[in-house]
Amino acid sequence: MKKHLLTFLSVMTLMLSGCRQKTIDLGENILFRAEQNMAYGQNAAQKMDLYIPDKNMDSRNVFIIIHGGGWRGGRKSQLTSFTFDLMKKFPHTAFVNLEYRLASATRFALPDQTDDINTAMMYVEKKLNIKPKYILLGNSAGGHLSMFYAYHNDRNRKVKAVVNIVGPADLNDPGFRNYDDYAFVEKHLIDPKIVEDNLSLMNFGSPVYWISPSSAPTLSYYGTADHVVPVSQKKILDSALARNKVYHESYKFDGNHMGWEQPPHASFLVEKIEDFLRKADQK
Repeated sequence: MKKHLLTFLSVMTLMLSGCRQKTIDLGENILFRAEQNMAYGQNAAQKMDLYIPDKNMDSRNVFIIIHGGGWRGGRKSQLTSFTFDLMKKFPHTAFVNLEYRLASATRFALPDQTDDINTAMMYVEKKLNIKPKYILLGNSAGGHLSMFYAYHNDRNRKVKAVVNIVGPADLNDPGFRNYDDYAFVEKHLIDPKIVEDNLSLMNFGSPVYWISPSSAPTLSYYGTADHVVPVSQKKILDSALARNKVYHESYKFDGNHMGWEQPPHASFLVEKIEDFLRKADQK
């Protein structure tokens, strides 16, 4: 009776917390235990989907997937399908698909969103009892956050690599200034209180500004017909990484801002990520 009562209470706790547990079967004997909509912080937006290999988990690495949406929109569900594609390629690696606090006219993106990445890392380490290295992978605003966290916030060198998909690396790029929501970026991306007086907001918020010789290896992917984050960002980012002798690779696809998700671009990217991480391990 006591055992049944404890089981009932455990199930009710999961239901009330909104966290759902299930097994993801990706075929070819690739199974992950999924814990979805797990709260990693006190804010309702601080939720994650955690995917843990059913067997033989490699505790050395964890992917953190960070969605786009202009820093004030988007959901983690937008990258669920791509996350599953990566899980097939890395069947022994844990994955986090992250939801984070969104910016608004009254809430700045930074530092909240990079704080959320850090809080999620600490949550994963405590829950799984591991001290892994992280691969930060994001698209659009999520690509920006992946780079910014790795180059600026990663004091303890937890980030093993960055996969940046159509993320703005230089907020001062004239091509990016044509972004139709650029005024929001100028006014609401960064809390001025965290910026030194001698530094402009757009310099502070530009990942390229913080690249150093110790920055994480970076793989980038940009679209030739992207009118949101132009392909000019690829050259700017590559140049900054090369100047600092940081291992990097970058590729272009024929398409617009969302075109990377379409075949064959997404499968091409998955293959390049596998190859890139293998090479980065050898550096």
